[in-house]
Amino acid sequence: MRHRKKTVKLGRTGSHRNELLSNLVCALIDHKRIKTTAPKAKAARSLAEKMVTLGKKGTLASRRQAIATLKQEDSVKELFENIAPTFADRAGGYTRIIKLGRRISDSSEMVLLEWVDSIAAPAAEVEATEEAAAAE
Repeated sequence: MRHRKKTVKLGRTGSHRNELLSNLVCALIDHKRIKTTAPKAKAARSLAEKMVTLGKKGTLASRRQAIATLKQEDSVKELFENIAPTFADRAGGYTRIIKLGRRISDSSEMVLLEWVDSIAAPAAEVEATEEAAAAE
């Protein structure tokens, strides 16, 4: 039985999964919105919200803990200086997941993971901008 087992394994080893989630959260911090599969987004959302909570504390110990988890000092600096202060009055729920439909190649459920305070763009516009960015 899997009672009280919270870890989503994502078909990876523990170290690979930690690095994947760390990179997803850093990309979310840098780009404010990322397009990924639904299970990865649900797993990354948990880590992103924990990092925002550390950013709201703002202590040196919490900054060091965030650097140890995310491993990218510039992303942690962005998190502590810009993102966490915007959520100072919010008690949780810093991210949202918007479903985009299924990927053509393997029929995986694709979603947008973004910060709640950002303005939500319609999914068609988001896909058009991401395709234009990929073409460049």
